[in-house]
Amino acid sequence: MAGVLHLTLLLFLHYGSFAVVSSRPADDDTTAVASTDAAFTTFTTTVSLSSAGKTANTTDVPTTGFTTSCNEKTTKPPTTSTTTEGTGKTAERAAPRKEAEEEGEEEGPLELECPPLGLESLKVKDNQLKASSYKRRGLGPHRGRLNIQSGIEDGDIYDGAWCAQYRDQNQWLEVDAQQQTRFTGVILQGRSSIWSWNVVHTYKVQFSNDSLVWKPCMNGTEEAVFEGNQDTETPVLALFNTSTVARYIRINPQTWYENGTLGDICVRAEVLGCTVPDPNNIYPWQTEPAESRDKLDFRHHNYKEMRKLMKSVNEACPDITRIYSIGKSYTGLKLYVMEISDNPGKHELGEPEFRYVAGMHGNEVLGRELLLNLMEYMCQEYKRGDQRIVRLIKETRIHLLPSMNPDGYEMAFKKGSELAGWALGRYSYEGIDMNHNFADLNSGMWTAIELETDQSKLINHYFPIPEQYTSEDAFVASETRAVINWMQNIPFVLSANLHGGELVVTYPYDMTRDWAPREHTPTADESFFRWLATVYASTNQVMSNPDRRPCHNKDFLRYNNIINGADWHNVPGSMNDFSYLHTNCFEVTVELSCDKFPHVSELPIEWNNNRESLLVYMEQVHRGIKGVVRDKDTEAGIADAIIKVDVIDHHIRSVADGDYWRLLNPGEYKVTASAQGYFPSTRTCQVMYDHYPTICDFRLTKMPKQRLKEILAKGGKLPKDLQLRLRQLRLRKLRVTTKAINQRRAAAAAKRVRRM
Repeated sequence: MAGVLHLTLLLFLHYGSFAVVSSRPADDDTTAVASTDAAFTTFTTTVSLSSAGKTANTTDVPTTGFTTSCNEKTTKPPTTSTTTEGTGKTAERAAPRKEAEEEGEEEGPLELECPPLGLESLKVKDNQLKASSYKRRGLGPHRGRLNIQSGIEDGDIYDGAWCAQYRDQNQWLEVDAQQQTRFTGVILQGRSSIWSWNVVHTYKVQFSNDSLVWKPCMNGTEEAVFEGNQDTETPVLALFNTSTVARYIRINPQTWYENGTLGDICVRAEVLGCTVPDPNNIYPWQTEPAESRDKLDFRHHNYKEMRKLMKSVNEACPDITRIYSIGKSYTGLKLYVMEISDNPGKHELGEPEFRYVAGMHGNEVLGRELLLNLMEYMCQEYKRGDQRIVRLIKETRIHLLPSMNPDGYEMAFKKGSELAGWALGRYSYEGIDMNHNFADLNSGMWTAIELETDQSKLINHYFPIPEQYTSEDAFVASETRAVINWMQNIPFVLSANLHGGELVVTYPYDMTRDWAPREHTPTADESFFRWLATVYASTNQVMSNPDRRPCHNKDFLRYNNIINGADWHNVPGSMNDFSYLHTNCFEVTVELSCDKFPHVSELPIEWNNNRESLLVYMEQVHRGIKGVVRDKDTEAGIADAIIKVDVIDHHIRSVADGDYWRLLNPGEYKVTASAQGYFPSTRTCQVMYDHYPTICDFRLTKMPKQRLKEILAKGGKLPKDLQLRLRQLRLRKLRVTTKAINQRRAAAAAKRVRRM
């Protein structure tokens, strides 16, 4: 009893004006129940069901006993405010940001009083989820997570919800928070399935401290009934009128979609709750989540906020940063890029170009925030003198595009991290999936391979874009066209495309050769792509955890968290394939997290998970060989010289100044450089394990015919060495011609003799 009073007093001191429920009277003969009752604490606020933007009244309504007053039905995200800490100050709970109103901006997302426990992000482990019953393993309570995705086949172990075995009002899904938690709300979805339609229309909620005695969420004198879903995908939020402190929470479906014998009770859920300090823990810092040591702006940035952050980084580090735009979205939002280099705005001879692209799918937002954090981090560390960052910036020209699809992001941002759903904001404003929107160069390549009998005539790089794709009538997003122009204007060497919704790194090809749903389809650089993917996956703190849980419907741990894109699923028109076949750039896709739109509280953790991966992947741009292809006579760089590695059937080309970069794993390679009008040159280049690439320069000699053309075009006289060379060529040609004529004459004479 002393422990209960101690807990009650501490909670009162911590939460101030909130009402705290004491234990039952001492004459209660059920000791176990009394101890359970005593630990319940309720926090009461009035919830307004009016539309967003209207102000709700703030009240503190003390409760007694076990009564938990809850909002009966919540159909829209409510706007509420709560008096906290006993200070008399009002903290906004769901009101739009005041700054946005003052600046005339559109309303932002609903700001939840408490964050999600982490069913969607997998912070809540499988053993914390229980259910009254379940149909089979693939529909067990561990699958009752918001936005979890099912496999193509119903009936496997990766199905799309928790589904009860029985169809009655006694079924429940239970979440164990594992510590005292102030529960404030629930978010519900139906079942993810191609074949089934399962939705819970209404439900009740109960709380417990020992999972034995349960007390319902009340609406006055009756149990509160909350509205669920009318479709399977839209997340529906219910905020409790009174938040309740407990350890366990149950979701108890009351009505559901019934279709004869097929109307199962199926739920995907997230629970909102704030952790309550444990009075028995004298070292609370041991149980608190580790915050990032880096002082970065960890929050979700809409378009205007993103632009402000980029500007602040540029102002903080003007000598190494530059902001530029590569084009506009369909609605006119600029596609901003942050360049980080010791000479911003200039391509330096021998310095490779690197890019990160995020936000191709607008609702996959973690990549966007990671790139904004990366800008801040590199600026801060450069100024601090971190030698790793200083070297990376001096040796590499880095380009960061945090939002390729700003229109889609704005749609998802307005809903917020838990209410955007799985697809809202994925596509462009026109409804285009940009990862299928690049020109399909694979089909033309494979058709040529099948039809051409002379393999020496086949091209294996710099495939031209089909004419129909470049027409104004082609269904190509303006964002896609902008990125293609960007690729053509800057000689990128290495790139990564940041996505979300899974934990895996994929590499080309993304498209299967025979249009199969999935089939391993490697490039000529398969071994190096596997190295690139492994570099990111093995340094990512979540991917490299052997005990982590699969996200949705595929266990990528079996593949060491890397996979050939086409071996996962067929993606025609991907940016990875286009980049490899149309430019010199190697590119992979990084799926950063199970949760496409992590809650803001998760951002510092996600930065810690990915910081080393982002840096070490950029450093791979210096692996392999590099050099300059020059004219032997003039020392001028030769553009568009073809660099061929004998054992790899994929060439690259030198850029405007004659410099080139060929990404290769360690080993010995026979490399040939050739250019139009020049004799080819071959060298053996040894790639080591060092951070620095092997230097392999080439000096090509012009063919006499080419030299003659250039001299005559300038109106000059032929030098003696060229005159001698031309005379020798004429004599050689004359001898060959004379020999051929004499052979024909001899053959004709022999034929006449045989006739005689």
